[in-house]
Amino acid sequence: MSWIKTVPWAASDGQLKAAYDWQASRLGQPAEFTMLGSLYPAIVEERLRLYRAVEGCPSGLDETERQFAAYVTSLNNGTGHCASGLRLKLESLGVSADQLSAVEDDPANPATGDDRLDLICAHAAKLTTRPTEMTEDDIDVLRQAGLSDLDLLDLNNMVGYYNYINRVVNGLGLRSVMSDLHEATRAVPGEAGQPAS
Repeated sequence: MSWIKTVPWAASDGQLKAAYDWQASRLGQPAEFTMLGSLYPAIVEERLRLYRAVEGCPSGLDETERQFAAYVTSLNNGTGHCASGLRLKLESLGVSADQLSAVEDDPANPATGDDRLDLICAHAAKLTTRPTEMTEDDIDVLRQAGLSDLDLLDLNNMVGYYNYINRVVNGLGLRSVMSDLHEATRAVPGEAGQPAS
């Protein structure tokens, strides 16, 4: 449910149906977030392409670090829809309840027991809540923790992307909470079935 009209999968055609079908080839149906853009099919397709590109960056960040960066972003933005799916992803990656609690209790200054992860989370929190205060020193701290320039680009893109979708979700009233691991982990469309440009 959202505050604007959306086009159901069964009523879609053309570019919108192709985009819906692309995501559904892995997920089984289009995601609620995907449907939020359905009145403008071109944005649906481009958002799916961006989602796939952002999630597919071949950096040295591990999947836990990447998903924690997105989780911190969504927590700071109060976006329960995205945060609930990211929590499910993190649990499926074997993240402990203690680490999740440490980040949920203080996303800007967590004490997860992993110094590098704590720095990544703190960076995501600052970039989300105080973007105009970012300095090169923030990057240098992460470099000292072993992040390469591609890792830094990946981290920045994860945080930037989730800030974007969090604002779409919050602005259009998508308030559902994800409780299905399949929904949380299979929404990135695959290479097969990609709509023609």
